[in-house]
Amino acid sequence: MGLHNAGEFVLDILYPRRCPVCHGPAPASLRICPECRRKLPLVPGKRCAKCGKPVHESEVLCDDCAKTKHVFTRGIGVYIYNDLMRESIVMMKYKGRREYGETLGMLAAEEAREYLAAFRPEAVIPIPLHRERLRKRTYNQAEAIAEPVAKYLGVPLHPDGLIRRASTGAMKELSAAERAKNIEKAVFANENLPVYRRVLLVDDIYTTGATMDAAAAVLKRHGIPEIYFLTVCIGGGYMVNY
Repeated sequence: MGLHNAGEFVLDILYPRRCPVCHGPAPASLRICPECRRKLPLVPGKRCAKCGKPVHESEVLCDDCAKTKHVFTRGIGVYIYNDLMRESIVMMKYKGRREYGETLGMLAAEEAREYLAAFRPEAVIPIPLHRERLRKRTYNQAEAIAEPVAKYLGVPLHPDGLIRRASTGAMKELSAAERAKNIEKAVFANENLPVYRRVLLVDDIYTTGATMDAAAAVLKRHGIPEIYFLTVCIGGGYMVNY
């Protein structure tokens, strides 16, 4: 056992990681109870070929992607955003459970392995937080998720690849297009970010795609032509109003 692994083993004994489902101490080295992992709501059946939302067997694209010209190349959210996942993500974002992000990121990478192999990203970039939210939360949940994803892929992680220089404020009352415009004006590419051909954006939830489109637009202006995404959950939001 190496020094790093030995140190993690000792920390797991002294300060056991919590399972992101039942919130009890997770079995050593597993990070999640085996029975709890079976409760995680994987998206069943066929997925949209663009955003990964569930679709009928006869469909290639979901209704939203059929009517929306997304900026990102392709992506996938692994789990359905139900009450179980909502509680886990709330604990991660607002209750200091950074290890939930690390666990869910690892599981998402494993479950999405075929998609990630097809995407072939050369680097991983988490969706950034504004410094005020970062100060309140003490960490960026997207970065916590992205760390094990980058490790799984064996590619560089750029936690500061995108920088949020302005707060977008509350956007619940804005349309998806207005949210995308707000985010795009607030987010910038780090001038030190290498110009890759393919990168993977990582976040906790995909809903309308506004955030991913805005980040992808920024990265394309930086010179990166293919932008994929991986999220832990996929919600039911739509860019187009029906």
